[in-house]
Amino acid sequence: MSAYSFSVHDITPDSYAAAPQLIARLQILEDTGQRVHALALRAQVRIEPQRRGYDAVAADKLRVQFGARNRWGETLRPFLWMHCSTLVPGFRGSCQVDLPMPCSYDFDIVASRYLHALDNGVVPLTFLFSGTVFTKGTTGFGVEQVPWDCEAGFELPVVTWRELIDAFYPNSGWLRLDRDLIAALADYRARYELTGWDETVQRLLDSATEVAGEP
Repeated sequence: MSAYSFSVHDITPDSYAAAPQLIARLQILEDTGQRVHALALRAQVRIEPQRRGYDAVAADKLRVQFGARNRWGETLRPFLWMHCSTLVPGFRGSCQVDLPMPCSYDFDIVASRYLHALDNGVVPLTFLFSGTVFTKGTTGFGVEQVPWDCEAGFELPVVTWRELIDAFYPNSGWLRLDRDLIAALADYRARYELTGWDETVQRLLDSATEVAGEP
């Protein structure tokens, strides 16, 4: 039975992807000397928010997600960011491979809201690995599973994620809305002859502020 260990050396933005994507550079070690013909690798990437500190600004932005700071002992728990996969070519002993990490800026995604709230520091990540290993077995061909306890940690700089998002959505983002709400917004925009969606939403916010009597 083969024995494997994984480490993450770096994570960088993919400059040539058609959609936002990070690239994790992995080191894979197989310590029995057995030849690996191929490895269909999968990874579950989790964010562990309890492993870093937060200033008052970030804490206020995260209130909707985790509640007031005095509750964080109960609410600040690891959560899933993404699933990703890659096919590792044959190797013996060790190899390095790139793991694509597709990223979403959808604010309905918990991880996107969390990342948007951070201005500095790092994002503590844990990679949980699984997959199928193809080796030379006793009858000429063998199939093994990556052990369930294979994992690796990495601290992703917040600036790396922001550089990626800014490259695809410069000074902007997007929200997924119900179709009826989109139709109502379009009707409102046409009725008041507004030039764009930013102006439309800003006018609605200003009207709500006036109604609430806020300065």
